[in-house]
Amino acid sequence: MTLGLLMAGHSDPFVHADLASFAEELGFTDVWMADERFYREVYSLLTVIAMRTKRINIGPCVTDPFSRHAALTAMAIYTLDDISKGRAILGFGAGVSGFAEMGTPRPKPVRALRESIELIRALATGEEVSYAGEVVKFDAGKLGFKPGRARLPVWLAGNGPQVQQLGAKIADAIIMEACGNAIEASSFAARVRESATAAGRKPGEVHLVARLNVSLSDDAADAYDALRLRSARTLASGRTHFDTLEAQGLAVPAPVREKVAHVAYKEGAPPYEAIRADISNKMIEAISLVGTPAQIKKQLAALFEAGIGGVILSALPAKGVTVQQTLERFVRECWQPALQQAKG
Repeated sequence: MTLGLLMAGHSDPFVHADLASFAEELGFTDVWMADERFYREVYSLLTVIAMRTKRINIGPCVTDPFSRHAALTAMAIYTLDDISKGRAILGFGAGVSGFAEMGTPRPKPVRALRESIELIRALATGEEVSYAGEVVKFDAGKLGFKPGRARLPVWLAGNGPQVQQLGAKIADAIIMEACGNAIEASSFAARVRESATAAGRKPGEVHLVARLNVSLSDDAADAYDALRLRSARTLASGRTHFDTLEAQGLAVPAPVREKVAHVAYKEGAPPYEAIRADISNKMIEAISLVGTPAQIKKQLAALFEAGIGGVILSALPAKGVTVQQTLERFVRECWQPALQQAKG
């Protein structure tokens, strides 16, 4: 099982580094920085984190094939791997932030992901590479250094069937956002098993990871309230695909979604205040880890049983609780007991 911490670069770089070091001490296996426009630059932050930590794996969660050419991503991630002495992981996805502002086109996202990963891996040889894909082109170029590892892990993020199917074929892990519901997780796991088998891989070769917001408190109501606005954005924006939530009665009704249909990504969560009251606790549970430690432990156990092998957390503290307290209690009172239950 893997346990990751996800942060976005809206704080001082050394605050992020200190929190990454704290997560390492707690036993987290991975720490991630969001490549979110237009916060602090992701690889700069990851370098500071690499210098402040010793064991924990580090990477962008996620970078994309459009804001940087795949060759530039190869430069960055292999340099980070050298700096961290072999701890880099490449989190890769189609992305969403900043494209409208930059006027950046996003042609054939699934094809772009596949081609970018192929080129990044080819450049690891240190040899000259030419690549003529439908989206990604590279003409007789090579890195000016030979990476320390011929192949570092690639974790592909996506909720849509096509990206998950691609991940089952070529990625080391697949990250599904907001996959806190055991029925949804089972659908995700079944798709990956089927696609991996069809590609000649063993399903166990592909690590399944749920990317979840977490808030815990001895007063469950405080934890739900801490996540309600963020959950409104996730459920009503239309950017996150789910297979089963509508059938389970956990999707936001169309008339509610229409109230916020005009909201652009760059506006963040505040405009979703208009529908906060329409987001039930059950909806929040479906896409988060939330409630008392006992409730979250139960959620984790159900996710493990459904086939989830790792979690990446973004901590949104409840009233009167710090990020550090949230992470510490999560590990001690939720994660470790759920792991013991799964092993037993």
